[in-house]
Amino acid sequence: MLSNKKFGLSILTALLLLIPSNIFAFPTLAVPSLVGIRLEFIIFALTLIGVALFHNKTMYVALTGLSALLILKLVFDSDFSLIEHVIGGHGHEGEWRVLLNLLGLLLGFAILAKYFEESGVPEWLPKILPDDWKGGLVLLFIIMILSSFLDNIAAAMIGGTIAMVVYRGKVHMGFLAAIVAASNAGGAGSVVGDTTTTLMWIDGVSPLDVTHAFIASIAAFVIFGTVGAIQQDRYNPIQKDPAANLKVDFIKIGIVFFILFSAIFTNYFYDFPALGVWVAIIISSIIRKAPWHELKNSFQGTIFLMALVTSASLMPVNELPAASWQSAFSLGFISAVFDNIPLTKLCLEQGGYDWGILAYAVGFGGSMLWFGSSAGVALSNMYPEAKSVTKYVKSGWHVTVAYIVGFFVMLAVVGWNPHAPHKNVKEQSSVTVSEQHPISDVIQPE
Repeated sequence: MLSNKKFGLSILTALLLLIPSNIFAFPTLAVPSLVGIRLEFIIFALTLIGVALFHNKTMYVALTGLSALLILKLVFDSDFSLIEHVIGGHGHEGEWRVLLNLLGLLLGFAILAKYFEESGVPEWLPKILPDDWKGGLVLLFIIMILSSFLDNIAAAMIGGTIAMVVYRGKVHMGFLAAIVAASNAGGAGSVVGDTTTTLMWIDGVSPLDVTHAFIASIAAFVIFGTVGAIQQDRYNPIQKDPAANLKVDFIKIGIVFFILFSAIFTNYFYDFPALGVWVAIIISSIIRKAPWHELKNSFQGTIFLMALVTSASLMPVNELPAASWQSAFSLGFISAVFDNIPLTKLCLEQGGYDWGILAYAVGFGGSMLWFGSSAGVALSNMYPEAKSVTKYVKSGWHVTVAYIVGFFVMLAVVGWNPHAPHKNVKEQSSVTVSEQHPISDVIQPE
């Protein structure tokens, strides 16, 4: 069996060998299908299965799947250019902004979480948290509130750091799933709390049009919050009293708030929160030494998510089913395995959705699997045991139940109120049928 280093070098070599493929023109070939399913979807499905089976090698599985997809696209799709796909061109921005933000946020918030851990606040919190299962419930509620105005990655990392301390390192898998769910639930109704809702806002959706997603989030919280807190209390109760000689480092707390404020500022003005995070980290390192070693701990999880997001962006999906509450409900499950950013982009281009219902579906739906959202991947860097799909689903079953209940509570309270397209969608009359691959046409007869 290859060592990790040799395996990584083989993947890197395969990617480097693909670069000349963009220079030479390939003959126009049809992308192969197997039993009527395009090969891209089969490779992506096999990648997800590999992630589920080999949860200790997720980065290598994701890179292998990405390499296979790139080889397939470059050989059989003469219109595909890796450089254009990443950097953009011909009116297409490319994936560079999403990937660079993911890289910066996942690594940057790992440093933020360590600053927060070393501040002494997590040790101080047992003083105000209830001693029984309600302490876990309050902690999850705090995470949900934080994620309504912070990035969900930051909320998950802060919540995971607190849980690590107040439960003395013994955190139940069901509670970890609840932390991911809380971080995604809080951002579902806020345009500054989640990448998908921020994308809607930038694209022209009114911030008020997504706020009713909080109705579903609150209903879901009652279920996953209660069950997750009880699971944790039975597994390992909360620490009752903080240490007598505990000192809080208020400078490190100030650094945490400075990083978060910088992320919000650059997200609002430049659509680039990672820029603010790293400017703040570099400035803060002058005052307090930054825990740079945390970058090594979060590296593999970061590369894994970037590879998975890139693979998802290569899927030939250019159209969604007609907008309806049924399709929005289904997108929640799809977002657990298919990156929710391209899904949201497609929905925005199509229009006709109830944006609040869609925001909850694509935002909260990813909580059902650990790799379904960036918050889950970030938390798994802190808790590697969360990378087991089987254990995550088995212990975090309440998240799936909460998603379903929350969705239908919101539907019953506010109903399905589709918004008119908020921008003029250009007709793609010049695109031939052979160039389009709607989800409804993924399975085609041979």
